[in-house]
Amino acid sequence: MELKSLVEAILFAAQKPLSLREIRNLLARPESSEDSEWLRAFRKTREAEISAAIQELKVDYTQQGRSFQIQEAADAFQLVSQPQFAPWLKPLFEEHHTHRLSQPALETLAIIAYRQPITRADIESVRGVAVDGVMQTLLERGLVTITGRADVPGRPMLYGTTRLFLQHFGLKDLNELPAVEELRKVNLRLPESDPPPASTADPQETGKTENAKSASTSQTS
Repeated sequence: MELKSLVEAILFAAQKPLSLREIRNLLARPESSEDSEWLRAFRKTREAEISAAIQELKVDYTQQGRSFQIQEAADAFQLVSQPQFAPWLKPLFEEHHTHRLSQPALETLAIIAYRQPITRADIESVRGVAVDGVMQTLLERGLVTITGRADVPGRPMLYGTTRLFLQHFGLKDLNELPAVEELRKVNLRLPESDPPPASTADPQETGKTENAKSASTSQTS
């Protein structure tokens, strides 16, 4: 039995992305009552060997034009279908669509992803609305976590994305976010609005203007 065939079987059966360490642990402790030589042969497999086997599988799938591929996200690996087959496969997963994130949740998640670590006040300054409910949803989903406290008065909590966030969106790391450097340079705080200029018009002239507008409206009617 080849190592890459065994790794392929593990990835095929896995219900979630697996790291090299998780695969190695599965190889070291197989769920079997027997202790045969071929089971012992893989117990001392190194992570580097597993990584090499995964790369071999990637090459095999590309050369064979397979309908699936190995996707790496957050230092974990998973077998997934090729994107072009999505229109035919989408109906198989429609029952999961009720758990999709709302537009406000996605907007808030994007702000956190690009500007983390970030406080709740800074998130609200960008969105212009309170994010209490949205933040609770993201925390419960495991997409966002508390990373510490800001070194400012009040010591507000800082938030950042999780490994699950990377896996959910199929990213190896945050550097794969689109245009990440450009967006990180945007100022967080919105400029304070200048008060409207004080009126210098003469009250009598203002009254004449209002009367003229009223007369014009009456004639139009």
